[in-house]
Amino acid sequence: MKFLSTVAVAGALFLEAANGHYIFQQLTANGVKGGVYQNIRPNSNYNSPVTDLASNDLRCNVGGLSGASTTTVSVAAGSSVTFTADIAVYHQGPVSFYLSKVNSASGSDGSSPWFKIKEIGPTFNGGSSSWNLATSYDVQIPSCIPAGEYLLRIEQLAIHNPYPGGIPQFYISCAQIKVTGGGSKTFSGVSIPGHVKVTDSGYTANIYSNFNSYTVPGPAVSKC
Repeated sequence: MKFLSTVAVAGALFLEAANGHYIFQQLTANGVKGGVYQNIRPNSNYNSPVTDLASNDLRCNVGGLSGASTTTVSVAAGSSVTFTADIAVYHQGPVSFYLSKVNSASGSDGSSPWFKIKEIGPTFNGGSSSWNLATSYDVQIPSCIPAGEYLLRIEQLAIHNPYPGGIPQFYISCAQIKVTGGGSKTFSGVSIPGHVKVTDSGYTANIYSNFNSYTVPGPAVSKC
């Protein structure tokens, strides 16, 4: 009986851990929700996060440096697309969206510069904070960017285990898109890895102690 109890506890802990993780694996574009990993690069680490700030896996997740097997979807500049996870985001933390202009979305390894186009931080009210913990997140493709192929990246940074006792977790996916229409404005970008530093207040924030303001880590949002 003791053995069975131990197995049951271990199984419950495993399920709890698994349920706390998530994968952004579907993209809605042009009003159509794609299948799992349709136009989104598949990852090879199931639903485990990336935690190494120096890892190239921060670009498009583990196993996502190649998009050779992933299709690219055309979207109009100024339109919105939506990332959907397998389960609702469970861990507190910000959501950010990045674009990288590339010659070929399927051929890029994500080493090209990235610029941020949207960020979602917490809201504060009456001394308490709340996060947008959802299953789907939408982002508008800037209307002013040039036509062409891009990697579109979603990043949810889980800071529920305060640093340095706990290491923040990155949940990432990259979609491959071809922007039509648009304009001619270009934005300077940042390298990934390197866009978030261990000294960033949004990376080291303790959401359980004197938490009354927050700055989403990474560069400022690029706007038309």
